[in-house]
Amino acid sequence: MSEETPRSTENSEAAFAKAQLVMPGGVSSPVRAFKGVGGTPLFIKHAQGCTLTDLDGNTYIDYVSSYGPMIVGHTHQRVVAALSKAIGRGTSYGAPTEAETHLATMITTALPTVEMVRFVNSGTEATMSAIRLARAATGRDLIVKLIGCYHGHSDGLLVQAGSGALTLGTPSSPGVPRSTISSTVLAAYNDLAAAQELFAKYPGQIACFCVEPIAGNMGLVPPAAGYLQGLRELCTANGTLLLFDEVMTGFRVAWGGAQTLYGIAPDITCLGKVIGGGLPVGAYGASRQLMEMISPDGPVYQAGTLSGNPLAMSAGIATLEILREPGIYESLETASAQLAAGLATAVADAGVPVAINRVGSMICLFFTREPGQPVRNFAEATACDTSAYARFFHAMLDNGVYLAPSQFETLFVSLAHDDDAIAQTLAAAERSFRVVVG
Repeated sequence: MSEETPRSTENSEAAFAKAQLVMPGGVSSPVRAFKGVGGTPLFIKHAQGCTLTDLDGNTYIDYVSSYGPMIVGHTHQRVVAALSKAIGRGTSYGAPTEAETHLATMITTALPTVEMVRFVNSGTEATMSAIRLARAATGRDLIVKLIGCYHGHSDGLLVQAGSGALTLGTPSSPGVPRSTISSTVLAAYNDLAAAQELFAKYPGQIACFCVEPIAGNMGLVPPAAGYLQGLRELCTANGTLLLFDEVMTGFRVAWGGAQTLYGIAPDITCLGKVIGGGLPVGAYGASRQLMEMISPDGPVYQAGTLSGNPLAMSAGIATLEILREPGIYESLETASAQLAAGLATAVADAGVPVAINRVGSMICLFFTREPGQPVRNFAEATACDTSAYARFFHAMLDNGVYLAPSQFETLFVSLAHDDDAIAQTLAAAERSFRVVVG
Protein backbone atom coordinates (compact mmCIF):
# COMPACT_ATOMS: atom_id res chain seq x y z
CA MET A 1 0.00 0.00 0.00
CA SER A 2 1.07 3.57 -0.64
CA GLU A 3 -0.32 7.00 -1.35
CA GLU A 4 -0.37 6.05 -5.05
CA THR A 5 -2.20 2.76 -4.52
CA PRO A 6 -5.32 3.21 -2.35
CA ARG A 7 -6.08 0.18 -0.23
CA SER A 8 -9.23 -1.80 -0.82
CA THR A 9 -11.79 -1.86 2.02
CA GLU A 10 -14.80 -3.47 0.32
CA ASN A 11 -14.69 -6.76 2.22
CA SER A 12 -14.23 -5.10 5.61
CA GLU A 13 -17.11 -2.74 4.82
CA ALA A 14 -19.38 -5.65 3.90
CA ALA A 15 -18.36 -7.58 7.01
CA PHE A 16 -19.01 -4.53 9.19
CA ALA A 17 -22.47 -4.03 7.72
CA LYS A 18 -23.36 -7.64 8.60
CA ALA A 19 -21.85 -7.35 12.08
CA GLN A 20 -23.91 -4.27 12.93
CA LEU A 21 -27.08 -6.29 12.40
CA VAL A 22 -26.26 -8.74 15.17
CA MET A 23 -23.84 -6.93 17.55
CA PRO A 24 -24.08 -3.42 19.08
CA GLY A 25 -21.95 -1.21 16.88
CA GLY A 26 -20.84 -4.32 15.02
CA VAL A 27 -18.14 -5.04 17.61
CA SER A 28 -17.45 -6.87 20.86
CA SER A 29 -15.59 -3.92 22.45
CA PRO A 30 -16.41 -0.25 21.74
CA VAL A 31 -13.06 1.19 20.61
CA ARG A 32 -12.89 -1.32 17.75
CA ALA A 33 -15.78 0.44 15.99
CA PHE A 34 -13.50 3.34 14.91
CA LYS A 35 -15.85 5.91 16.45
CA GLY A 36 -12.83 7.84 17.71
CA VAL A 37 -11.27 8.19 14.25
CA GLY A 38 -14.12 7.62 11.79
CA GLY A 39 -14.30 5.15 8.95
CA THR A 40 -14.77 1.41 8.78
CA PRO A 41 -12.90 -0.91 11.14
CA LEU A 42 -10.55 -3.50 9.74
CA PHE A 43 -11.80 -7.07 9.86
CA ILE A 44 -8.76 -9.25 10.44
CA LYS A 45 -8.22 -12.53 8.62
CA HIS A 46 -4.90 -13.59 10.10
CA ALA A 47 -1.76 -12.35 11.83
CA GLN A 48 1.92 -13.24 11.79
CA GLY A 49 4.82 -11.74 13.72
CA CYS A 50 4.26 -7.98 13.83
CA THR A 51 1.70 -7.88 11.01
CA LEU A 52 -2.04 -8.19 10.51
CA THR A 53 -3.81 -9.01 7.25
CA ASP A 54 -7.43 -7.94 6.75
CA LEU A 55 -10.26 -9.44 4.66
CA ASP A 56 -9.25 -7.31 1.68
CA GLY A 57 -5.71 -8.68 1.67
CA ASN A 58 -4.11 -5.52 3.08
CA THR A 59 -1.19 -6.23 5.40
CA TYR A 60 -0.26 -3.79 8.17
CA ILE A 61 2.54 -3.46 10.70
CA ASP A 62 0.61 -3.85 13.93
CA TYR A 63 1.13 -1.64 16.99
CA VAL A 64 -2.19 -2.46 18.63
CA SER A 65 -0.87 -5.90 19.59
CA SER A 66 -4.36 -6.87 20.79
CA TYR A 67 -3.98 -3.88 23.18
CA GLY A 68 -0.88 -5.31 24.79
CA PRO A 69 -0.85 -9.12 25.10
CA MET A 70 1.10 -9.93 21.93
CA ILE A 71 4.47 -8.95 23.33
CA VAL A 72 6.28 -11.85 21.61
CA GLY A 73 4.43 -11.25 18.33
CA HIS A 74 1.48 -12.96 16.69
CA THR A 75 1.49 -16.75 16.23
CA HIS A 76 4.90 -17.20 17.84
CA GLN A 77 5.89 -20.79 17.14
CA ARG A 78 6.48 -21.65 20.80
CA VAL A 79 3.12 -20.26 21.88
CA VAL A 80 1.35 -22.03 19.00
CA ALA A 81 3.10 -25.29 19.87
CA ALA A 82 2.05 -25.00 23.51
CA LEU A 83 -1.55 -24.30 22.50
CA SER A 84 -1.57 -27.19 20.03
CA LYS A 85 -0.52 -29.60 22.76
CA ALA A 86 -3.01 -28.20 25.24
CA ILE A 87 -6.01 -28.21 22.91
CA GLY A 88 -5.41 -31.86 22.12
CA ARG A 89 -5.89 -32.65 25.80
CA GLY A 90 -9.16 -30.72 26.15
CA THR A 91 -10.30 -27.11 26.25
CA SER A 92 -11.86 -26.85 29.72
CA TYR A 93 -12.33 -29.19 32.67
CA GLY A 94 -13.85 -27.24 35.54
CA ALA A 95 -11.11 -28.81 37.63
CA PRO A 96 -7.55 -27.89 38.67
CA THR A 97 -4.56 -28.40 36.40
CA GLU A 98 -0.83 -28.33 37.00
CA ALA A 99 -0.60 -25.55 34.40
CA GLU A 100 -2.35 -23.19 36.83
CA THR A 101 0.22 -23.93 39.50
CA HIS A 102 3.05 -23.50 36.99
CA LEU A 103 1.88 -20.07 35.80
CA ALA A 104 1.07 -18.96 39.35
CA THR A 105 4.59 -19.92 40.41
CA MET A 106 6.10 -17.92 37.56
CA ILE A 107 4.07 -14.88 38.61
CA THR A 108 4.89 -15.13 42.31
CA THR A 109 8.57 -15.58 41.47
CA ALA A 110 8.59 -12.45 39.30
CA LEU A 111 6.59 -10.19 41.65
CA PRO A 112 7.93 -10.16 45.23
CA THR A 113 4.72 -8.57 46.56
CA VAL A 114 2.58 -11.43 45.25
CA GLU A 115 2.69 -14.62 47.30
CA MET A 116 -0.56 -16.15 46.05
CA VAL A 117 -2.63 -15.68 42.88
CA ARG A 118 -6.25 -16.24 41.87
CA PHE A 119 -6.87 -16.57 38.12
CA VAL A 120 -9.96 -15.05 36.50
CA ASN A 121 -11.00 -14.40 32.90
CA SER A 122 -10.41 -10.69 32.37
CA GLY A 123 -8.90 -7.55 33.80
CA THR A 124 -12.38 -6.38 34.78
CA GLU A 125 -12.88 -9.51 36.89
CA ALA A 126 -9.44 -9.07 38.45
CA THR A 127 -9.97 -5.48 39.63
CA MET A 128 -13.56 -6.11 40.71
CA SER A 129 -12.49 -9.10 42.80
CA ALA A 130 -9.43 -7.35 44.23
CA ILE A 131 -11.57 -4.46 45.47
CA ARG A 132 -13.94 -6.89 47.17
CA LEU A 133 -10.92 -8.39 48.92
CA ALA A 134 -9.67 -4.96 49.97
CA ARG A 135 -13.03 -4.01 51.44
CA ALA A 136 -13.23 -7.28 53.33
CA ALA A 137 -9.68 -6.94 54.68
CA THR A 138 -10.11 -3.36 55.87
CA GLY A 139 -13.78 -3.35 56.85
CA ARG A 140 -14.17 -0.14 54.85
CA ASP A 141 -16.36 0.73 51.86
CA LEU A 142 -14.76 3.65 50.03
CA ILE A 143 -12.34 3.21 47.15
CA VAL A 144 -10.31 5.82 45.32
CA LYS A 145 -10.24 5.83 41.53
CA LEU A 146 -8.17 8.25 39.46
CA ILE A 147 -9.80 10.30 36.73
CA GLY A 148 -8.97 8.91 33.29
CA CYS A 149 -7.66 5.59 34.57
CA TYR A 150 -9.57 2.53 33.43
CA HIS A 151 -9.96 -0.59 35.55
CA GLY A 152 -12.61 -2.44 33.62
CA HIS A 153 -16.34 -1.95 33.27
CA SER A 154 -17.66 -3.04 36.67
CA ASP A 155 -20.18 -0.56 38.06
CA GLY A 156 -18.10 0.95 40.84
CA LEU A 157 -15.16 1.65 38.53
CA LEU A 158 -16.96 3.03 35.48
CA VAL A 159 -16.73 6.60 36.74
CA GLN A 160 -14.55 9.13 34.88
CA ALA A 161 -12.98 6.19 33.06
CA GLY A 162 -10.44 6.20 30.28
CA SER A 163 -9.97 3.85 27.30
CA GLY A 164 -13.05 3.30 25.14
CA ALA A 165 -15.30 5.22 27.53
CA LEU A 166 -13.10 8.26 27.07
CA THR A 167 -12.95 7.92 23.30
CA LEU A 168 -16.72 7.76 23.03
CA GLY A 169 -17.24 10.73 25.32
CA THR A 170 -19.03 8.69 28.00
CA PRO A 171 -16.80 8.80 31.08
CA SER A 172 -19.63 7.20 33.04
CA SER A 173 -22.48 5.02 31.84
CA PRO A 174 -26.25 4.75 32.13
CA GLY A 175 -27.19 1.71 34.14
CA VAL A 176 -24.67 2.37 36.90
CA PRO A 177 -26.63 2.96 40.14
CA ARG A 178 -25.87 6.11 42.09
CA SER A 179 -25.73 3.98 45.22
CA THR A 180 -22.85 2.03 43.68
CA ILE A 181 -20.69 4.96 42.65
CA SER A 182 -21.33 6.71 45.97
CA SER A 183 -18.60 4.46 47.38
CA THR A 184 -16.09 5.61 44.73
CA VAL A 185 -14.21 8.85 45.28
CA LEU A 186 -12.13 10.53 42.59
CA ALA A 187 -8.79 12.26 42.31
CA ALA A 188 -6.53 13.34 39.47
CA TYR A 189 -3.68 11.11 38.34
CA ASN A 190 -0.20 12.48 39.16
CA ASP A 191 -1.67 14.87 41.74
CA LEU A 192 -0.34 13.85 45.15
CA ALA A 193 -1.89 16.86 46.86
CA ALA A 194 -5.35 15.74 45.68
CA ALA A 195 -4.72 12.29 47.15
CA GLN A 196 -3.69 13.85 50.46
CA GLU A 197 -6.91 15.87 50.51
CA LEU A 198 -9.00 12.72 50.04
CA PHE A 199 -7.38 10.99 52.98
CA ALA A 200 -7.98 14.10 55.10
CA LYS A 201 -11.61 14.28 53.99
CA TYR A 202 -12.34 10.58 54.56
CA PRO A 203 -10.19 9.55 57.53
CA GLY A 204 -10.31 5.83 58.29
CA GLN A 205 -12.84 5.22 55.48
CA ILE A 206 -10.80 4.34 52.36
CA ALA A 207 -10.39 0.62 51.74
CA CYS A 208 -8.10 0.83 48.73
CA PHE A 209 -6.47 3.30 46.39
CA CYS A 210 -6.65 2.03 42.79
CA VAL A 211 -4.03 3.22 40.34
CA GLU A 212 -2.53 2.30 37.02
CA PRO A 213 1.13 2.77 37.98
CA ILE A 214 1.64 3.85 34.40
CA ALA A 215 -1.61 5.27 33.07
CA GLY A 216 -2.36 3.58 29.76
CA ASN A 217 -5.97 4.42 29.10
CA MET A 218 -5.79 8.20 28.60
CA GLY A 219 -2.96 7.57 26.22
CA LEU A 220 0.32 6.69 27.93
CA VAL A 221 1.09 8.91 30.93
CA PRO A 222 4.02 7.93 33.19
CA PRO A 223 3.93 8.63 36.92
CA ALA A 224 5.50 11.89 38.01
CA ALA A 225 8.67 11.66 40.07
CA GLY A 226 7.75 10.68 43.64
CA TYR A 227 4.07 10.17 42.88
CA LEU A 228 3.86 6.42 43.40
CA GLN A 229 6.10 6.57 46.45
CA GLY A 230 3.87 9.28 47.85
CA LEU A 231 0.79 7.11 47.35
CA ARG A 232 2.55 4.23 49.06
CA GLU A 233 3.34 6.37 52.09
CA LEU A 234 -0.18 7.81 52.27
CA CYS A 235 -1.81 4.37 52.09
CA THR A 236 0.50 2.95 54.74
CA ALA A 237 -0.13 5.87 57.08
CA ASN A 238 -3.91 5.58 56.68
CA GLY A 239 -4.36 1.80 56.78
CA THR A 240 -5.46 1.77 53.15
CA LEU A 241 -4.47 -0.95 50.68
CA LEU A 242 -2.61 0.24 47.58
CA LEU A 243 -3.92 -1.56 44.48
CA PHE A 244 -1.76 -1.55 41.36
CA ASP A 245 -3.71 -2.30 38.20
CA GLU A 246 -0.95 -3.89 36.14
CA VAL A 247 -3.28 -5.54 33.66
CA MET A 248 -1.50 -3.57 30.95
CA THR A 249 1.96 -3.07 32.46
CA GLY A 250 2.51 -6.44 34.10
CA PHE A 251 5.35 -8.26 32.28
CA ARG A 252 5.10 -5.55 29.61
CA VAL A 253 7.38 -2.78 30.93
CA ALA A 254 9.61 -5.14 32.92
CA TRP A 255 9.74 -8.76 34.04
CA GLY A 256 8.21 -7.80 37.38
CA GLY A 257 5.98 -5.08 35.97
CA ALA A 258 5.85 -1.39 36.84
CA GLN A 259 6.21 -2.13 40.55
CA THR A 260 9.72 -3.49 40.04
CA LEU A 261 10.55 -0.82 37.47
CA TYR A 262 9.79 1.93 40.01
CA GLY A 263 10.57 0.00 43.19
CA ILE A 264 7.13 0.39 44.78
CA ALA A 265 5.40 -2.40 46.72
CA PRO A 266 1.60 -2.43 46.28
CA ASP A 267 -0.62 -4.47 48.59
CA ILE A 268 -2.67 -6.00 45.76
CA THR A 269 -1.73 -6.45 42.11
CA CYS A 270 -4.06 -7.07 39.19
CA LEU A 271 -2.71 -8.71 36.03
CA GLY A 272 -3.96 -9.74 32.59
CA LYS A 273 -3.05 -9.43 28.90
CA VAL A 274 0.56 -10.69 28.69
CA ILE A 275 0.08 -13.49 31.26
CA GLY A 276 -2.42 -15.16 28.90
CA GLY A 277 -0.31 -14.90 25.77
CA GLY A 278 -3.26 -13.50 23.82
CA LEU A 279 -6.02 -15.64 25.35
CA PRO A 280 -8.68 -14.33 27.77
CA VAL A 281 -7.18 -14.13 31.26
CA GLY A 282 -6.88 -12.03 34.38
CA ALA A 283 -5.42 -12.51 37.84
CA TYR A 284 -5.11 -10.78 41.17
CA GLY A 285 -2.53 -11.48 43.82
CA ALA A 286 -1.23 -10.29 47.15
CA SER A 287 0.35 -11.54 50.34
CA ARG A 288 -0.57 -14.98 51.60
CA GLN A 289 -2.39 -13.37 54.53
CA LEU A 290 -4.66 -11.37 52.25
CA MET A 291 -5.23 -14.06 49.63
CA GLU A 292 -6.20 -16.67 52.22
CA MET A 293 -9.31 -14.55 52.80
CA ILE A 294 -10.54 -15.73 49.37
CA SER A 295 -12.95 -18.67 49.19
CA PRO A 296 -12.52 -21.59 49.78
CA ASP A 297 -9.81 -20.68 52.31
CA GLY A 298 -11.73 -17.68 53.60
CA PRO A 299 -15.11 -15.93 53.50
CA VAL A 300 -14.61 -13.62 50.48
CA TYR A 301 -16.47 -15.27 47.62
CA GLN A 302 -15.29 -15.24 44.02
CA ALA A 303 -15.62 -17.97 41.41
CA GLY A 304 -15.50 -18.58 37.66
CA THR A 305 -16.34 -21.55 35.46
CA LEU A 306 -13.53 -20.91 32.98
CA SER A 307 -11.01 -19.40 35.38
CA GLY A 308 -7.57 -20.96 34.98
CA ASN A 309 -8.53 -22.21 31.54
CA PRO A 310 -5.89 -24.71 30.37
CA LEU A 311 -5.42 -23.03 26.99
CA ALA A 312 -4.84 -19.60 28.53
CA MET A 313 -2.48 -21.10 31.10
CA SER A 314 -0.46 -22.86 28.40
CA ALA A 315 -0.16 -19.75 26.24
CA GLY A 316 0.77 -17.67 29.27
CA ILE A 317 3.48 -20.09 30.37
CA ALA A 318 5.00 -20.18 26.89
CA THR A 319 4.97 -16.39 26.67
CA LEU A 320 6.59 -15.86 30.07
CA GLU A 321 9.21 -18.50 29.32
CA ILE A 322 10.24 -16.45 26.29
CA LEU A 323 10.22 -13.19 28.25
CA ARG A 324 12.45 -14.46 31.03
CA GLU A 325 15.27 -15.35 28.65
CA PRO A 326 18.38 -13.14 28.96
CA GLY A 327 18.34 -9.93 26.93
CA ILE A 328 14.65 -9.98 26.00
CA TYR A 329 13.65 -6.76 27.74
CA GLU A 330 16.82 -5.10 26.54
CA SER A 331 15.79 -5.98 22.97
CA LEU A 332 12.33 -4.52 23.52
CA GLU A 333 13.86 -1.37 24.99
CA THR A 334 16.22 -0.94 22.05
CA ALA A 335 13.48 -1.34 19.46
CA SER A 336 11.08 0.94 21.32
CA ALA A 337 13.70 3.64 21.84
CA GLN A 338 14.59 3.47 18.15
CA LEU A 339 10.95 3.90 17.17
CA ALA A 340 10.33 6.78 19.60
CA ALA A 341 13.49 8.61 18.51
CA GLY A 342 12.58 8.24 14.84
CA LEU A 343 9.06 9.50 15.48
CA ALA A 344 10.45 12.51 17.35
CA THR A 345 12.66 13.35 14.37
CA ALA A 346 9.73 13.01 11.97
CA VAL A 347 7.59 15.23 14.19
CA ALA A 348 10.27 17.89 14.31
CA ASP A 349 10.85 17.79 10.54
CA ALA A 350 7.12 18.12 9.83
CA GLY A 351 6.57 20.83 12.44
CA VAL A 352 3.63 18.98 13.98
CA PRO A 353 2.88 19.72 17.66
CA VAL A 354 3.14 16.18 19.03
CA ALA A 355 4.31 15.05 22.45
CA ILE A 356 5.73 11.52 22.64
CA ASN A 357 5.50 9.60 25.91
CA ARG A 358 7.26 6.26 26.30
CA VAL A 359 7.87 3.70 29.03
CA GLY A 360 9.58 0.56 27.81
CA SER A 361 7.66 -0.95 24.91
CA MET A 362 4.64 1.35 25.41
CA ILE A 363 4.50 4.57 23.38
CA CYS A 364 1.91 7.30 22.77
CA LEU A 365 1.81 10.21 20.34
CA PHE A 366 -0.29 13.04 21.75
CA PHE A 367 -1.37 15.59 19.15
CA THR A 368 -1.11 18.57 21.45
CA ARG A 369 -2.64 21.88 20.48
CA GLU A 370 0.45 23.81 21.57
CA PRO A 371 4.06 22.97 20.62
CA GLY A 372 6.11 21.68 23.53
CA GLN A 373 3.08 21.01 25.71
CA PRO A 374 3.76 17.92 27.83
CA VAL A 375 1.03 15.44 28.70
CA ARG A 376 1.06 14.56 32.39
CA ASN A 377 -2.57 13.93 33.32
CA PHE A 378 -6.15 13.52 32.16
CA ALA A 379 -6.80 17.23 31.59
CA GLU A 380 -3.79 17.61 29.32
CA ALA A 381 -4.59 14.37 27.47
CA THR A 382 -8.16 15.39 26.73
CA ALA A 383 -6.99 18.79 25.49
CA CYS A 384 -5.26 17.07 22.56
CA ASP A 385 -6.38 17.48 18.96
CA THR A 386 -8.29 14.26 18.29
CA SER A 387 -9.12 15.31 14.72
CA ALA A 388 -5.39 15.59 13.94
CA TYR A 389 -4.85 12.14 15.42
CA ALA A 390 -7.68 10.78 13.25
CA ARG A 391 -6.05 12.18 10.10
CA PHE A 392 -2.72 10.69 11.12
CA PHE A 393 -4.33 7.35 11.94
CA HIS A 394 -5.91 6.99 8.50
CA ALA A 395 -2.77 8.19 6.74
CA MET A 396 -0.79 5.53 8.59
CA LEU A 397 -3.35 2.89 7.56
CA ASP A 398 -2.95 3.97 3.96
CA ASN A 399 0.79 3.55 4.40
CA GLY A 400 0.50 0.07 5.91
CA VAL A 401 0.70 0.76 9.66
CA TYR A 402 -2.09 -0.08 12.12
CA LEU A 403 -2.28 2.11 15.23
CA ALA A 404 -4.95 2.10 17.91
CA PRO A 405 -8.14 3.79 16.61
CA SER A 406 -8.13 6.37 19.39
CA GLN A 407 -5.89 9.19 20.59
CA PHE A 408 -6.29 7.79 24.09
CA GLU A 409 -4.74 4.35 23.56
CA THR A 410 -1.14 3.16 23.48
CA LEU A 411 1.22 1.77 20.87
CA PHE A 412 2.79 -1.56 21.83
CA VAL A 413 6.10 -2.77 20.45
CA SER A 414 6.72 -6.53 20.31
CA LEU A 415 9.75 -8.75 19.89
CA ALA A 416 8.62 -9.24 16.28
CA HIS A 417 9.12 -5.56 15.42
CA ASP A 418 12.54 -5.82 13.80
CA ASP A 419 14.67 -3.10 12.23
CA ASP A 420 12.89 -3.40 8.89
CA ALA A 421 9.44 -3.04 10.47
CA ILE A 422 10.54 0.03 12.42
CA ALA A 423 12.17 1.59 9.33
CA GLN A 424 8.95 1.06 7.36
CA THR A 425 6.95 2.56 10.22
CA LEU A 426 9.11 5.67 10.34
CA ALA A 427 8.91 6.14 6.57
CA ALA A 428 5.12 5.86 6.83
CA ALA A 429 5.09 8.36 9.70
CA GLU A 430 7.07 10.93 7.72
CA ARG A 431 4.48 10.77 4.92
CA SER A 432 1.56 10.73 7.34
CA PHE A 433 2.67 13.76 9.33
CA ARG A 434 2.64 15.69 6.06
CA VAL A 435 -1.03 14.77 5.70
CA VAL A 436 -1.75 16.19 9.16
CA VAL A 437 -0.15 19.55 8.42
CA GLY A 438 -1.30 19.65 4.79
